[in-house]
Amino acid sequence: MKVLVTGGAGFIGSHLVDFLIDGGGEVCVIDDLSAGSLDNLRRWESDPRLSFVKGDLLDPEAVIGALGGCDVVHHLAANPEVRASRASPEDHFRQNVEATYRLLEAVRRVGGVELFVFASSSTVYGEADMVPTPEDYGPLKPISHYGASKLAAEALVSAYASMYGFRAVIFRLANIIGPRSKHGVVYDFVEKLRADPGKLEVLGDGSQSKSYLYVDDCVRGMVMGAEEARDRVEVFNLGSDDRVSVKEIARAVMLEMGLDGCEVRLTGGVDGGRGWAGDVKVMQLDSSRLRSLGWRPALSGLEAVRETARALVRG
Repeated sequence: MKVLVTGGAGFIGSHLVDFLIDGGGEVCVIDDLSAGSLDNLRRWESDPRLSFVKGDLLDPEAVIGALGGCDVVHHLAANPEVRASRASPEDHFRQNVEATYRLLEAVRRVGGVELFVFASSSTVYGEADMVPTPEDYGPLKPISHYGASKLAAEALVSAYASMYGFRAVIFRLANIIGPRSKHGVVYDFVEKLRADPGKLEVLGDGSQSKSYLYVDDCVRGMVMGAEEARDRVEVFNLGSDDRVSVKEIARAVMLEMGLDGCEVRLTGGVDGGRGWAGDVKVMQLDSSRLRSLGWRPALSGLEAVRETARALVRG
C-alpha cells in the first residue's frame, strides 16, 4: 500500500517513514520544511519507494497532488508548541485545525483512502482527575490552545470518517522524545547547558511529572494500532507506564553531559508551579487498550530520557 505522511520530514514523521520503508512500504511525504528537514530523510533520497512534495497543507493543489494513489494517510504535520509565547491561537487554528480540515477535504475529493491515522495529544484531556487517564475519560477540557486545536481536529477526523466511508485511528500521544527532536524539555535542557554549562534554568517548580515515550516505541505503537483497529473510528492512548519529573530529567541530562555539579535554578513557574500557562502539571496515559493488542514500550520513561539526551549530545 502507498502511504502519505504529512510532516514526514519532521521528528516523529521521519522515524515513521523509516519504519514504513524498512517494512517494504511505499511512502509519499508532504512537508513545508518550516520545522522538518530533508536531512531526516537523507537515507532514502535515491530510493524510489520515497517521493517528496514540498507543500503546505493549506494549499489544496499540493495536498491533492501528494494524495494521488495513496491508500493510507498518517497525519503528523502540526504546530507542536504548547507555550503561548511560541505560538499564537491563530497559529494553532491554521496549522492544526484548518490544515486538518484541508487535508480531510482533499481525502474526500480524491477518494481511495481507506485509513486515516491522526497524531493527537494527551493535552486534549486537560487536567484529568484520573491518572493514568483512559481513552473514555471525560469531559475533555483542554487548558492550552494546542490541546484545544488537537481536540477540534479529532472531531473533524471522526466526522469525515463517519460520513465519507474511510476508517480513522486517533492516537493521543504522551511526550514523544528521541533523536532528531528539536522541541521539548530534553532538547531545551541540552541546548541551555551547551550555552551555559554552569547553570540550568528550569521552568516551574520542578515537580511537574509526565509520561515520556521513546520515538521508536511510539512509531511501533502507531503502526500496530492502525493495523489492528477494526471500528470506523478508534482512539488509542500511546505513552509509557511511568512518569518522570522535570527535576529527574534535569539530573539525567546533566549526567549525560558530564555536568553533575551544575547549578539548577527553578523559576517557580505560574499557577501552582507550572512551567507556563497551559502546562499540564501531571500527565500519564492508560495505554492498556493498545497493550491488549500486543504493544509494549521497550524503554521506560527515564530510560527514554537518558537515551534521548545521549543522542542529542552526540548530535
